[in-house]
Amino acid sequence: MDWDFLSVDNLTISFGGLKALDKVSFKINRKSIFSIIGPNGAGKTTIFNCINGLYKPDSGRIIFKGEEITGLKPHKIARKGIARTFQNIELFSKMTTMENLMLGRHIHINTGVLSGSTFFRRGSKAAQEEIRHREQVEHIIDLLDLQSARNQFVGRLPYGTQKLIELGRALALEPELLLLDEPSAGMNSEEQQELTFWIRDIQDELGITILLIEHNMKVVRDISDRVLAINFGRPIVEGIPEEVQNNPEVLKAYLGEEELADAAS
Repeated sequence: MDWDFLSVDNLTISFGGLKALDKVSFKINRKSIFSIIGPNGAGKTTIFNCINGLYKPDSGRIIFKGEEITGLKPHKIARKGIARTFQNIELFSKMTTMENLMLGRHIHINTGVLSGSTFFRRGSKAAQEEIRHREQVEHIIDLLDLQSARNQFVGRLPYGTQKLIELGRALALEPELLLLDEPSAGMNSEEQQELTFWIRDIQDELGITILLIEHNMKVVRDISDRVLAINFGRPIVEGIPEEVQNNPEVLKAYLGEEELADAAS
């Protein structure tokens, strides 16, 4: 494993005088699962927004595979091999699962307008490219067990299935680094358990490095190699899941001083 796969160094950003991130630093091994935890408003999603280009930090650096990507536009960062999901589902509800997943292939489409007009001619470049993209999507459908949802409109599917489809659309970009923003949010316990298996399968089968934001500590414990806890935009502690979960400052951030004192008494 190489520590310079993703390096975040002194990341700082403010909104209207409020410091959302204050010198946040961490490094991620290739092909590992690294989780960021913290209470609501701690700055977790702001880190993601800086990494994938939605926000430009005030200071600090983001290095991906030895190349600085700080401040690049989202489409350029996607082409570098970084994909993400969002806490709130961002799918096209009146399109099928297959159509939503095919949209995730957009950065790999090389067919232009003129060559695309030959799509219906068997053996054309456009037709051959369409076949290749569909083969990639079919592999994702098999990996996430979405066969029954393939031709159904996404808006009619259960919430847990929609979360998997959003995960699948991110995988369709063929990322090397996958950012998952609270993937288990809104899922029941059975769906959460299945999610941990799928995340491990994604890591093992596709060799993808995963950066995860998650409130469910059982999910974090079950799949994370390392965990970073933050609060008020500042790092609290980084380490293996058990160390971080039992850290007094982490417990205080989640429970508050009064609740922590009650629990100890």
